[in-house]
Amino acid sequence: MAGITPSVETRNRAKSEAEYRAAAALLALSPYEPAAELPPKLLERHYGLKGSAILLASEFERTLAIEVATGQQLILKLSDRPEARNSFRFQSTVLRQLEDVSDVQVPRVLETIDGKGLFADGAVCGYLQTRIGGTPLHALESTEQLLAQVGATLALLGQSLRGVEAPAPDRPVLWQIGTWPWLEELLPYLPAGSMADQVKAALSDYLTHVEPRIGELDWQITHNDPSPHNMFLTNGEIAFIDFGDGSLNPRIQDLAIAAGHFVTDPGKPLGGAAAMIAGFHAVQPLTSLEARLLVGLMRARQSALILINYWRADLFPDEASYIRKNVLRAQTGLAILSALDADAGERAVRSAMNQAA
Repeated sequence: MAGITPSVETRNRAKSEAEYRAAAALLALSPYEPAAELPPKLLERHYGLKGSAILLASEFERTLAIEVATGQQLILKLSDRPEARNSFRFQSTVLRQLEDVSDVQVPRVLETIDGKGLFADGAVCGYLQTRIGGTPLHALESTEQLLAQVGATLALLGQSLRGVEAPAPDRPVLWQIGTWPWLEELLPYLPAGSMADQVKAALSDYLTHVEPRIGELDWQITHNDPSPHNMFLTNGEIAFIDFGDGSLNPRIQDLAIAAGHFVTDPGKPLGGAAAMIAGFHAVQPLTSLEARLLVGLMRARQSALILINYWRADLFPDEASYIRKNVLRAQTGLAILSALDADAGERAVRSAMNQAA
C-alpha cells in the first residue's frame, strides 16, 4: 500500500523537532577545555601575535580574553566540536559584513596570516576578534532614554542584518524560535509554584495564538541574544557582542528578547520596556501583526530562557551561577507580563508605538 505524502507543515514540524533534538544535544555537552598552552600557540601560529589568554565563562564554544604584547585586548573563540565550525563560520561572516556599517558597533574579526576569517588546526577551529569596551547594560541604570536608544539601535542592527548573507543560518540552535514547541519537555526541571504555572501558560499561549502566525512575519538573520550581558554602552553608543546564537527568526525577535529583559517594574507600562519598543518603532515601524504578537513572543522567550537554563544548571551545577545569570530578570518579567492577555498586550504595545510619534 502506497504511503501518504506528509504535508509541508508536517515535514516542517518534523524538521524543527529534529533540530530541537540536535540543538539540545549540543547544549548538554560539557564545554571544550583547551590545554593552557594551546591558545598562545594558536595565536602565534595563525595570527603572528604573542599574548596571554584567560578563559571566560561560556556555554558550548570556548571564549578567551586575549592580551597581546602591545596591550591590545582581543577575544578568541575556540572549539574542538565539529558542529562549532558552522557556528564560527556564521559568526565571523556576519561580523565581517557588519564591519562597514557605521550605525552599528560590533567586534571586528581579525584575519589570519593567510587572510581568512577563521582558522582550523587539527580538530580545533576558531576565530579572533577585537574586544568591545564600555559598560554592559546589566551594570547601568535602565533609564527611559537608554532603553529608547537600545530600541533604536536594535532596529538599525536588524536593518543591517537584513542584507547579510552568512553560511549555516539554519544550523541547530536551541534558542531559535523553531525549537520552542518542544521546550515543554523541560518543565520537570522547574520547581513547582507560580513560576512554573506562568511558564506553562506562556508556552500554551505561544503554541495556540502566536506560533500559527509566525510564518506571516518577516524573517531574517537576527542576533538572537541581545541580553544586558551582550549589549554595551561604549562611547555613548550601543554595541553588540556574541552572535553565537544568531540564526533565522522573525524580524522582531531581537526586540522581543531585549525588551523582555527590561520588564522589571509592574508599575510601568510593559514593566518599563515601553521606551525600548518606542525607540525601535521610531526607526523600524512595527506592523499590525508584530504589535499583536510581540508580548506573546516576549513571554515565550522569557519562558525559553527559564526552562533551558534550569535544565542546564541541573546538568552543570558547578556552572549554575553563570548559566542562570539572566534567569531572575526573566522570572520577574514573565510574572509582570502574565497579567496581560493578548488584547491587553497589543494595546500596551500600540501605546508604546504612539510614544514614538
